[in-house]
Amino acid sequence: MADTRLIHGRYRLLELIGRGGMGEVWAARDESLGRRVAVKCLKPLGPQHEQSFARVLRERFRREARVAAALQHRGVTVVHDFGEYDGGLYLVMELLDGRNLSQLLEDNKGHPLPVADVVDIAEQLASALAYTHEQGIVHRDLKPANVMRLGDGTVKILDFGIARLGADIGFTSRLTGTGIAMGTPHYMSPEQIGGAPVDHRSDLYSLGCVLYELATGAPPFDLDDAWAILVGHRDTPPEPPRGRRAELPEYFERIVLDLLAKEPGQRPADARELARRLAAGHGRFRAAAALEAPPATRTPRLPSWTRGMTTGHKATGSADPAPPDLDASLTGAWTTALPPAPPEPDRPPPPPPELLAKLTDRHDAALDLARRGRWAEAGEVHRAVAAEREIALGPDHPDTLASQYEVAFTLGRTGRSADALREFGRVAEARARTLGPDHPATLDARQETAYVLGRLGRHFEAHQVYASVLADRERVMGPDHPATLRCRHNLAFNLGSLGRLEDSYRMAREVAQDRARVLGPGHPDTLVSRNEVAYTLGQLGRWIEALQTYREVASARTAMLGPDHRDTLATRYEIGISLGRLGRSAEALELYRVLVDDRTRVDGPDDPETLRARHGLGVNLGRLARWEEALAESREVAAVRERVLGRDHPDTLVSRREIAVGLGWLGRWSEALTAYRQVADARERVLGAAHPDALASRNEEAHCLEQLGRGTEAVELYRRVAALRRSGGRG
Repeated sequence: MADTRLIHGRYRLLELIGRGGMGEVWAARDESLGRRVAVKCLKPLGPQHEQSFARVLRERFRREARVAAALQHRGVTVVHDFGEYDGGLYLVMELLDGRNLSQLLEDNKGHPLPVADVVDIAEQLASALAYTHEQGIVHRDLKPANVMRLGDGTVKILDFGIARLGADIGFTSRLTGTGIAMGTPHYMSPEQIGGAPVDHRSDLYSLGCVLYELATGAPPFDLDDAWAILVGHRDTPPEPPRGRRAELPEYFERIVLDLLAKEPGQRPADARELARRLAAGHGRFRAAAALEAPPATRTPRLPSWTRGMTTGHKATGSADPAPPDLDASLTGAWTTALPPAPPEPDRPPPPPPELLAKLTDRHDAALDLARRGRWAEAGEVHRAVAAEREIALGPDHPDTLASQYEVAFTLGRTGRSADALREFGRVAEARARTLGPDHPATLDARQETAYVLGRLGRHFEAHQVYASVLADRERVMGPDHPATLRCRHNLAFNLGSLGRLEDSYRMAREVAQDRARVLGPGHPDTLVSRNEVAYTLGQLGRWIEALQTYREVASARTAMLGPDHRDTLATRYEIGISLGRLGRSAEALELYRVLVDDRTRVDGPDDPETLRARHGLGVNLGRLARWEEALAESREVAAVRERVLGRDHPDTLVSRREIAVGLGWLGRWSEALTAYRQVADARERVLGAAHPDALASRNEEAHCLEQLGRGTEAVELYRRVAALRRSGGRG
């Protein structure tokens, strides 16, 4: 394939920029999008491989490439596309302008890198590994040649998911007579050497080897014989780095030696802990150095990844600042790693690094609570952290705003949409002021205001905000950036809420096609848009097509993400909705029974998605006229939702409405009236009197009044609802 100048009529190979054991890397041009990319062409399989093995390998490649393409972090190389051509496999990635760490060491004539650069690289690698490990991805071949440092100082890890393929194909060398996969022996963990299963802690060991070499100029076991290197990893304590280079900070040496522990359990628990330790140690070290240095030299050095960032346009008449780094991460370990400014007479002392690390821990703990659906608890923690960060860092610090952003997010998830809208608006204004109006974090906050406006039934206003954010994203990031495509996806959904179903369907289909072209047909974002296409088909009443599309998405998600992934389970729920709409309630009921079991096993009985599946089960019991069972199920789900999500959460109110439906079908209209009225009151209180859901509940209340023979009251209520619909709540 290396001799082919054009792959699939799209990727034109221009210049060979690298060659290794697994194949070649070319600088290329994507003729469809007009952008420069890198194309990694893997070696074709030789005749020694059986056809069945080749098929398995190709499927492994597709799976690994999809996983790599799903990674979205500034420290991980972006994968755009993958496929098979002329007997070989290829991977299309962003083209990076920089040098890998091996080249940097060679450029430095084998001497170690400056201490400040080593620490900066360590912090960035810890952040990138923390992200990938949290996605369940282990690199397995971390080494200097697989880490690139760009011209602006950004560090990126290469070849996620590809290292395992090399071992499968047989591209890695082997020790003669031992049967031990060599890989790159200078950076292999003891468990890799012994052939034991590896997890994220193996990457941490390899990272320790990389940092050791950057800091001292040589890997920890720099021996001529490969077997001696492996024995060193397995049995020999490494020489402390400061024994080779005394200027290294003590905290850094301690971290590197902990990473090089022989037993995985003796290393840092995860990369997130490593990032916190690096941040805290670096902060203390810089503070001590600043106090010892002459006053004229006490200017704190910002990390290299901040180069080119802007805090917005200044009213000075100067030229426009450089555009912000679109992938800059502004929270957690990145910001807490900033060196503290020295105390000045008119400035309060900087907050202790230990406090910042503690607040980051609590912030992460709140995020974990949210991931488990414990939104109310998550909100309380985020509020407390936001208050402490405001005191320690100031009201406009990115970390303070990150906490306030999460507060707004939890408000929205606990049914307090009006409060969420206010908080998101405040965060958007502060980010525009401090980071600039075009910064991705600012656009994120504005986009969330649009989402909450939609939740409040203010779909026209939401449409205006989405359209404005989309125009800004296209201008700043380009039409094919994942964040731009995500905004278009949200805009398509909102069009449906405006009743423009055909426009919604057309835009959702276009976004799905664009995501498939840019990210690949099996990318999670592509499947999200295809899921939206199916939803819009259902809204249009085209349930047979919706069911077929949902099933295709479920199959793709099962293959890529696994049967127990939350997205796979979510699509199975939508299949049940489609079956019910098609009158196939018996099939839907059986699907929901299995889904409830799977959700309970994966997420627990109180998880919101488990409860949603139980709600679907109850609805279909009702459709089968099994109303006593349906009512009992609805009451149980409502009670759990109220305990877990809160009394006024939208899901809780949906369950309480379902109780009213069951009571009505059982002829218990007086009880149904009380239930409908309570739901209507709550929706009015939370969403406003003119919200479509509140008006629907009032209509159901009026219907109950009719059934009870209270026609005059029913007519009056119907008139009130009609007036609110006409006025949009303005009267």
